[in-house]
Amino acid sequence: MAGQKLNEPVPDWSAWVDQDEADIMKGRCWTELRRPLRAVPVLEAVLARFDDAHARDKSLYLSWLAESSLAAGGMEQAAVVTGQVLDLSAKVASVRPRGRIERTLRELTVHRGVPEVDSVLDRAAD
Repeated sequence: MAGQKLNEPVPDWSAWVDQDEADIMKGRCWTELRRPLRAVPVLEAVLARFDDAHARDKSLYLSWLAESSLAAGGMEQAAVVTGQVLDLSAKVASVRPRGRIERTLRELTVHRGVPEVDSVLDRAAD
């Protein structure tokens, strides 16, 4: 690390936190703070570079994008991203991604009649 003295201990997290991870954290924080207009661009940019091979992590990170998209009034985008979460999380043994997206699915039900919303709600019910 720049500016670090030789043999000085480094924090454990420094081995895995790169700029993409920092951006994911930033987007998640903006989502939790209910600032979707700040969260969406950050999450979209970093997730465009995130490989689907990391299905569990990507599906979790997409869940925050879906939540912020819906909060920003983008029900179609939220539905599309929720569909991506469903697709990716079906390939992993973790229940956490599906659990994270349940609230978004419930909130999407008030937008029944929008084709993208109907599609993802039907898929989630199967």
